[in-house]
Amino acid sequence: MQHKSARVTSLREGASVEMQPGIVRTTMAYNEQLMVCHFALKKGAVIPLHNHTASQSGFVLQGRVRLFLADDSSLIAARGDGYVFDPDEPHGAEALEDTELIECFSPLRPEYL
Repeated sequence: MQHKSARVTSLREGASVEMQPGIVRTTMAYNEQLMVCHFALKKGAVIPLHNHTASQSGFVLQGRVRLFLADDSSLIAARGDGYVFDPDEPHGAEALEDTELIECFSPLRPEYL
């Protein structure tokens, strides 16, 4: 049986994009319902407060990141921690040290294709 969307992508094969200084995104795999990306953040890099229609769930592979919300609250996620943001929930991040994340978006984020 052949699967029309089944595939494996490695970090070496993925298209890496420097989104802003110190933040590199590699889109790993996706279909219309789900997208998996790898993010490498240098210490001090900041992803500004933003929101999007996709649900977002992440996992910290290494490092530590401060996740902040519109109400000025924040959470610290470190190696081995997972997190989730609801659709349209404003959030941002600051790398407290060199950090690697795996993030999943549902549905996919077309701007990350």
